[in-house]
Amino acid sequence: MARTSKKTGLEDSLHSLETLVERMEEGDLTLEASLAEFEKGIKLIQSSQKLLSDAEQKVQILLENSKTAKPTDFS
Repeated sequence: MARTSKKTGLEDSLHSLETLVERMEEGDLTLEASLAEFEKGIKLIQSSQKLLSDAEQKVQILLENSKTAKPTDFS
């Protein structure tokens, strides 16, 4: 179940970030509200980066433990 919650957590974070950006782009927020939203956005980005980094590390470990899989760069 941990996989589902992480997937949902990442998807939820990205959706929240998208919604936050749309609200800020509308230009109807006060300076204080804009700063608060910006701060929320930074926290969402940091948590999303952590989730992605964790997933990348797991993939790397799986590739290292596999005798036939070879990591390749995306070009």
